[in-house]
Amino acid sequence: MWYNHCNFTALLDFSLSSFKSSDSSVRGDQPGENGGAKMSITSDEVNFLVYRYLQESGFSHSAFTFGIESHISQSNINGTLVPPAALISLLQKGLQYVEAEISINEDGTVFDGRPIESLSLIDAVMPDVVHSRQQVIRDKLVQQQKAHISNPITAMNGEENGTHALNNHVEVMEVDCEAQIPSSKATVLRGHESEVFICAWNPVTDLLASGSGDSTARIWNLIENSSSGSTQLVLRHCIREGGQDVPSNKDVTSLDWNSDGTLLATGSYDGFARIWTKDGNLSSTLGQHKGPIFALKWNKKGNSILSAGVDKMTIIWDAHTGEAKQQFPFHSAPALDVDWQNNSTFASCSTDMCIHVCRLGSERPLKTFQGHTNEVNAIKWDPSGMLLASCSDDMTLKIWSMTHDSCVHNLQAHNKEIYTIKWSPTGAGSNNPNASILLASASFDSTVRLWDVERGVCVHTLTKHQEPVYSVAFSPDGKLLASGSFDRCVHVWDTLSGALVNSYRGTGGVFEVCWNSVGDKVGASASDGSVYVLDLRK
Repeated sequence: MWYNHCNFTALLDFSLSSFKSSDSSVRGDQPGENGGAKMSITSDEVNFLVYRYLQESGFSHSAFTFGIESHISQSNINGTLVPPAALISLLQKGLQYVEAEISINEDGTVFDGRPIESLSLIDAVMPDVVHSRQQVIRDKLVQQQKAHISNPITAMNGEENGTHALNNHVEVMEVDCEAQIPSSKATVLRGHESEVFICAWNPVTDLLASGSGDSTARIWNLIENSSSGSTQLVLRHCIREGGQDVPSNKDVTSLDWNSDGTLLATGSYDGFARIWTKDGNLSSTLGQHKGPIFALKWNKKGNSILSAGVDKMTIIWDAHTGEAKQQFPFHSAPALDVDWQNNSTFASCSTDMCIHVCRLGSERPLKTFQGHTNEVNAIKWDPSGMLLASCSDDMTLKIWSMTHDSCVHNLQAHNKEIYTIKWSPTGAGSNNPNASILLASASFDSTVRLWDVERGVCVHTLTKHQEPVYSVAFSPDGKLLASGSFDRCVHVWDTLSGALVNSYRGTGGVFEVCWNSVGDKVGASASDGSVYVLDLRK
């Protein structure tokens, strides 16, 4: 999600050009004889709400660009106090105000009639449209007055119908009460001062790592009967400035534990990757990217780290020395995701619509897959390392094989962008070799789909979410799937039947969900700065 959203950012830059200076403000009604309130809108406030809107809508790269140009990091606004969808809420209230204004006569009386159709946001800022709607209301009022004189019953029916139309609304999908996770089974971890974009369980023990827009990662100790209790380690991401370490003020965008759970790698918008011990100590800083890092992965052996960034580069790092082993400059646009096939071979995807398969020591890609018609958001190798899945803004999933030049399957069912994908930990090469393999996809169309890749068909469409779905994760045995959406809900599904078995509604939009190694807890990170831990044990 890059260039098409940059166009939107350019439009915002144009429309907010009057707010460019840091001390500019817009004043409303000034205090007069009645002591009216003074309205103030600063550039920082407008820019922050736009920045949050871009982040919440999934336009993370555009949010970064806009944040840099508008100096969001220098703002003193506490993001945790700003509720999700704040900009949309303000726009809706403004729209309601304009609609109310249309229904008020010049003398302050209210028309009995209502707008024939609701205003769009663009209509509301066009004086000619507003004036024409007012005229329609006046005409309707005249007709009602005439009708009331000739037939009072008709007038009463018209009023009743008008009331019925106003009360018509879209009902929120109900979730079975038995599926609701009680508050006693949910732990809310607080400490982050901004959105929490990512979280990941340690593969060996119940330590949960989280990464946030407050330029920190945190390691939460959720080990039962631990002497330290439920504590958090704060991993501050600093840069060297004037001979001292200062906060980078950049989002932590990615994190990944090594296979034995002793080290945590993080990637940041400041362009640095960092390696930390599980005790929260900084082990090394990897600085070669010339811009934000979007993805970061350890190989299984634990001797290499793979990163992808806005600078179009993918880099393999020596985890022991912190030195770059090899840079792969093959993409022509920002690289969005990477995934290891084995300890030395990996795939990468980009906004350039291409997928490259590269190997340490090779100067050219082993394979280049083309076929997507828009940005490729995520890629994942199946447990056997034989099949590569990709998802795109073109609303398709594609399955690739190193033995074919074109995709093996082109899976089409979603009607909006597909944000991420995950393979089930089943089938060949997994710890559950006798179970059938599935592929899960999460989309901005608010659905999750489960796919039988061998047959190339969708076996379940999971439809309880009401907003874009940002994350899906299979339980270690592959029998359950967790999904997280910006509707603030975490749902847990039975992968065999597609039934909803658990549900939790939090206080912020959910960016990431993950399972612990045992498979009895789900972690989730949210837009309001909170991290949830859901205990699924009966």
